[in-house]
Amino acid sequence: MNTLSNTSKTGILRGARMNDVPAPVALERCFDVFCATLGLLLLMPIWIGAALTILIEDGEPVLFSQTRVGRGGKPFRIWKFRTMRAGSTGSAITAGGDDRITRAGAILRKYKLDELPQLFNVLKGEMSLVGPRPEVPEFVQLESPVWQRVLKVRPGITDLATLVYRDEEQILATSPEPAIYYRQAVLPAKLRLNEEYLPARSFGRDLKLIFLTIRYSLFAQEFDPKLIKRLLLETK
Repeated sequence: MNTLSNTSKTGILRGARMNDVPAPVALERCFDVFCATLGLLLLMPIWIGAALTILIEDGEPVLFSQTRVGRGGKPFRIWKFRTMRAGSTGSAITAGGDDRITRAGAILRKYKLDELPQLFNVLKGEMSLVGPRPEVPEFVQLESPVWQRVLKVRPGITDLATLVYRDEEQILATSPEPAIYYRQAVLPAKLRLNEEYLPARSFGRDLKLIFLTIRYSLFAQEFDPKLIKRLLLETK
């Protein structure tokens, strides 16, 4: 399997351009920068609370970074609030009940607050608010036509696949081999959702996706993946 570890192929998608998708580039970028800046300012109390909780329970560091594959196959460092015990090692896949997760981390993951530091990735232009979630290099096949299509766009904090699979950790917990199940079943399903959403993408549809992401982060008991797909993939 050819992955990002084959550095000679990291530039295979370098010529990709954002105008391959319907969302106007300038409008999307301005919207990303505005919302990321506003989010960093308005959510500062949550940032401070999360940081203090992590420090009190498990000490430093507060943030966690990891290499992910971005647009055009270019690697970048993604940022999150640390939700696992300091110094933890193991699989890149996290299933429900993982004993590496701290008590504070479980709360942050439940409400997706651990993703907030990615607003910095958005400001840097490495990510967008909406776009396919960036994967770790070991799961990316740059020579695959599916991956080449998905990596034409800037990765995002949320997307249709992320929303539909918001309970991914619980799904993986049902498998005796979570990493294998993710690679063979969950990831292909997420890639198919990306391929369905990208051709139908528009600024208005992205706004709806952001709204639904926030809604189900706050009111998880209302979560309905079939309704989500119907709302975001229905034709105008």
